[in-house]
Amino acid sequence: MMVGQVHHIELNVSDLEKSTEFWEWFLGELGYEPYQEWAKGKSYRLGETYIVFVQTEERFLDAPYHRSRTGLNHLAFHGKSRKHVDDVTAKLEERGVPVLYRDRHPYAGGEGYYAVFFEDPDRIKVELVAPVKGE
Repeated sequence: MMVGQVHHIELNVSDLEKSTEFWEWFLGELGYEPYQEWAKGKSYRLGETYIVFVQTEERFLDAPYHRSRTGLNHLAFHGKSRKHVDDVTAKLEERGVPVLYRDRHPYAGGEGYYAVFFEDPDRIKVELVAPVKGE
């Protein structure tokens, strides 16, 4: 364990089945493995960090998520290489997941910043970033 390292992230989702299908594939690409599962949730773990997905209670489903509101803007993950980002981009497209900022892809984060940006089923923005040369 490293002090300051993220222990876990918990996300409420509007459709647990749809979200876990999406995230299980993507997190599997990064080496995460299924960790915990219960009637209203599921988690995936990589090392000491895990990500939890919990079904939002019906009474809170009326206000959908939007990354421009107060709260989480996006989640960014380290990729292995530029090729890894390209491979995941191709798989996203095969799965019908729209790539954000297509007109600037894969440099939407700026010159020399190689990444793919996309959204999960609740429109939470996700980013996979290739290491900067020299890292």
